[in-house]
Parts: sequence; structure tokens; C-alpha cells
Amino acid sequence: MDDLELKYLRSFAHQYPTIASASTEIINLQAILCLPKGTEHFLTDIHGEYEQFNHVLKNGSGSVKRKIDEEFGNTLSSKDKKSLATLIYYPKEKLEIVLQEEDNIEDWYKITLHRLVQITKRVASKYTRSKVRKALPEDFAYVIEELITEKAEIQDKEAYYNEIIHTIIRIDRAQEFIIALSRLIQRMVIDHLHIVGDIFDRGPGPHIIMDTLSHYHSVDIQWGNHDIVWMGAAAGHLACIANVIRLSARYGNLDTLEEGYGINLIPLATFAMEAYADVDCDIFSIKYNTDYNTKDLSLDMKMHKAIAVIQFKLEGSLIMRRPEFQMEDRLLLDKVNYEDKTITIGGKIYRMKDVEFPTVDPENPYALSPEEEQVMERLRQAFLKCEKLQKHVRFLFSRGGLYKVYNSNLLYHGCMPMDENGNFNTFIIDGEKYRGKALYDILDQYARKGYYSKHNPAEMQKGQDIIWYIWEGPNSPVFGKDKMATFERYFVEEKEAHTETKNSYYRLLDNENMINRILMEFGLDSKNSHIVNGHVPVELKKGESPIKCGGKLLIIDGGFSKAYQGKTGIAGYTLVANSHGMRLVAHEPFESVESAILHETDIFSDSVILETSNSRISVADTDGGAEIKETIHQLEVLLQAYRDGTIIEKSL
Repeated sequence: MDDLELKYLRSFAHQYPTIASASTEIINLQAILCLPKGTEHFLTDIHGEYEQFNHVLKNGSGSVKRKIDEEFGNTLSSKDKKSLATLIYYPKEKLEIVLQEEDNIEDWYKITLHRLVQITKRVASKYTRSKVRKALPEDFAYVIEELITEKAEIQDKEAYYNEIIHTIIRIDRAQEFIIALSRLIQRMVIDHLHIVGDIFDRGPGPHIIMDTLSHYHSVDIQWGNHDIVWMGAAAGHLACIANVIRLSARYGNLDTLEEGYGINLIPLATFAMEAYADVDCDIFSIKYNTDYNTKDLSLDMKMHKAIAVIQFKLEGSLIMRRPEFQMEDRLLLDKVNYEDKTITIGGKIYRMKDVEFPTVDPENPYALSPEEEQVMERLRQAFLKCEKLQKHVRFLFSRGGLYKVYNSNLLYHGCMPMDENGNFNTFIIDGEKYRGKALYDILDQYARKGYYSKHNPAEMQKGQDIIWYIWEGPNSPVFGKDKMATFERYFVEEKEAHTETKNSYYRLLDNENMINRILMEFGLDSKNSHIVNGHVPVELKKGESPIKCGGKLLIIDGGFSKAYQGKTGIAGYTLVANSHGMRLVAHEPFESVESAILHETDIFSDSVILETSNSRISVADTDGGAEIKETIHQLEVLLQAYRDGTIIEKSL
């Protein structure tokens, strides 16, 4: 045994100071390895749609219903099962209705509590008592533990069990207990949550989703392109800030910034009203929902145009500052001919719908006016000083990354950038070439520098510029197109100018050799592993399938955004992986929380069983199991060290 190993063992011995304590832990860990693996839930492309997100989180993509079916089979009617499921999803709201409608509330309480206890027992059965105990609500921890660990059918304990239920009702704690059990079921039905990108975008509640995730018991996040641009904005990067505000304005969603995060947009509004007072803003229409206050429409259109022009200026300056990005084709403001109202793009001349840019100097088109500089500095400070946004972005950094390897699955949002022959694309940073996994790693590293390297301003600036590149650069894994044709979509009528060519990756999705190469690039077994891929809506009504290469590649765009549902024909996919295998779940659009509570409607989900394991997958087969095995090995080494006298036991 070398000195380093001995030093480690002595440190380990502080935690397990005796043969007895080390032995007990070995026994405990060895038993845990034999338990069924916990259920993983994969969601992606939420796009701020918090109501649908929360519902899918509550129902575990149908997992709660499946547990109810497994537990009660034909002993409960479909109506009773539906009511029980709704109660578990929305206990507080459902109880308010029941109290108004139920004639014999005590009987209802008794029946309901017994059913909830049964479901709790079932969802908790695959976990250790210790893990369940940690999940129990503090107020009812002892009582719940007694109820779910006792067997009511044993005659000696039946009266004890029933008396607990009776007393809960008698002392008027039934409502609180039902809420506690329902939330515990929601928690236990999913062991770990994966968010495969795009929490942010056009929906009204990304801040609500982030609050939910921040308190979730076990979660990891793979950054999407819309997440990364918000992360850049939180870091204070002006081009990212302009993009975030422009998108929020375009979709009538400035409330997310103003009310959700408390970011003051008055400087921009004041500037827009003055600089664009008599300026045509018709092409900067707002894509708003029914709850949008149309009295703000005129101002929002001016703000929309003002921030869009600022964005094009900032991005142009950035592209000239970073020639290594090779994005000169996005320098368009200097290609405008103001006299004949045309623009030259890719060697072709197009007529522009609008050339009224009061703040653009044709001689120096990418320079901000003094007023624009002042506005952007005030906005930068507002983003930097918004504690709620900073808290959310720090959470994205701490729990997230550009990819995740977990239990033989590779998770990422977007694509592996490659050429038409399927070779991994190269991106150069500081003269070094990066491709494949190395490209993901270096971009991830620089994104963190862009937020955290406050001691090194030059490195921080570079990191922030790279964050912007990740948002819309041609070799960005989370973007996956040759360009973002924002300018063309605003100002050019011809659709051909709007074309954004997808990376060759998307054309090669059915090429199993390509998928195998990606899996091996990340150190995974190409025979038994999967890629879980967000970002790309699956157009089911056109016959597209989310399952590629025999199940090796799974495209699970969440489809939460209503904007995509007409195109796809469904409300997207989620994935559930449990001890029995993998299940892909296709969802119908979510009506509303109100409908779910009042009419007990759920998201209709059609599931496809992708894989079924011949034997139940155990903890031993997971990444967590590998860590446990290593700990067992170290404990056994420690045990031997105690026994041969290398390390002396400490008396307790």
C-alpha cells in the first residue's frame, strides 16, 4: 500500500472508525445494489410553457396513472381512478371541490387515505427506507413511515393501522395529510429528472419553471440554445441581452422580463418612443396570445424595432471583433442601399420592406448611437443586478452542461456538428482545433468563463462572445444551422432569403454508423447505448418518427410550445426509463389546469415501449451502482487495514 492510498484510507476511517461501522455500510450498500433502478424522466423544449410543464411533471408522463392501474387493476372504476389521479396532481385544488360536493366527507377521507397510502407504498417500494425517510414531509414523517411500512393485512397491526387513519380524520388533519401524501407520490414516482434543453423562449413562465426546478429533488439540465442566450444576458453580454429582449418583444412576452424578473425596460421604452416616434414599425408586429394587452401594441412595436436594430449593430461589431467565428455573411447592415431600398445578400439583390433606421449611420452602420449606448448600459446593469435571474442562471451552470452521459445514455440539445460526409466539424479557438466531444467540452468551459471569470476581463469577454456563438454560430452544437436569418425574415419578402440550412447531422439521422461513431466519441458502448436528442420538432403528421436507428437515437422535442403544434400534429414527446425498460410517450395538447381540476382531464398520452429488459434493471446496472461498487471496494480495503493492523480502530 503506497503513501497516497494510506492517506486516503486514514481520511476514510474518520467516517467509518470501526470494523462494525465499515461492515454495516458494506452490507447496506451491497443490498442497495439489488434494488430496482429508479425511474428517470426526460423532458425537453419546454419554451416557457409552465402549466403544461408542471402537469407533465406532476403526472410523470403517465407514470402516476400506471401506478394506480397496477395497484388497483379492475377493483376501481375508470372514474374513480381518474379522480384519484387528479387528486394526486392537484390535491389542494381538488379538495376544495370535494368539500363542496361530498355529502359524507368522513367516509370519503377514509377511503381516499387508504388508497393514497396504497399508492405511496407502491411508489416507495423500490427505494431504501433511508431514502424514503429523507423524502417524507417533516410534519407527517413518523405517521407516513408507520403507514407505508406496516402491513395492514396482519391482524395484530390492523387495528393500529386503522386507528392512525381514524385519528387523522378526527383531529381535522385529513386535508393536510392528503396533500402531503399526494406530493410525496409525485416526488417518489420520478427518481431523477433530465431537462434536455430550452427552458426559455416564447412562453410566459420560464421563471416559474426555473423556480420549480431549483427545488426539485434530483435534476440535471442540458443547455439549449434559448437557455444559453439567457445565460449570456445574465452575464451582461450586450448582444445576448438584445436577443433576449427582441424575442420577448416579438412574442408579446415582455412581462417575463418586467414582472417575472423585475427588469426595468423603461429606458428602452423611453428611447423607442423618442427615436421611433414617427417611424414606420409595421413589419415589427407582435405575435401575441389572447391575454396580451393590445393597448401596449404600438409601444411594443417601437421597442421591438429599436432593440432589433441595436441587436444587428452589436452582432455586427462582435463578428468583426471575432473573425475566427467566420460569420462575415451575417454583416448585412453595410449591404443596405438606402437610395433604391435594396440589400445585397449572397451576391443577389433583394428589395427591402423597410429601410427607415433613424439611428443607423450608413458610413458606420454598426456603431451604437450615444442614446443606444446609454440604453444598453442601463439594461446591462438591470440584468446584472437582477438577483432572481442570477440565481436561476447559477443553477443552470451548477446543474447543467452542453451534454450529459448518464446510465449509458448520451443527452444533448441540438446536434453533433458535421459535414455532408458525416465527419465531425472543426472549430478553432486560439489556434487549436476542436471537434466531437472536445468541441462540446471547450465550448462548455468558455461558457463558464464568460460568467465566472470576473478576475480576468479579457477571458470573460471572450467567454461571453463564445456564449453568443453557441446561441447562433454555424458550428454550435445547440443551434445546428448555417445561419440565423433573423434580418432576412424581418426585411426581405422572398422566402428563399429566409432559408436556414440544417447541419448535415439531421440528414444523417438514420445512418447507424454515424450514430455509433457519436456514441463511441463519448465513450459509450454503441450496442447498448442511446442518444436522447432535444431541439428538433418531430412532424408526426408527415410520417416522421422520433425513433431512429432501431431505438439508438430518440428525438424527444417536448412540443410544449403551441407555436409548433400545428406543424407537428402533437404536443411532443417525453421519455421514461425505469427498471423494466424505456417508454416513449407522445402527448396531446394540454387544455388548462382549470380543466384538469374541474373536469379531471389529463394529457392524453400514447406510449410506445422501446425496450423491455428480460430482468428488472437494478441499481447495480447504473452509474450510481458503479460508484457504490467502488465505495464497497474501498470499505473492504479499509476493513482489511483494520484487521491487519495497518489502521487502528477508534474506540467509540
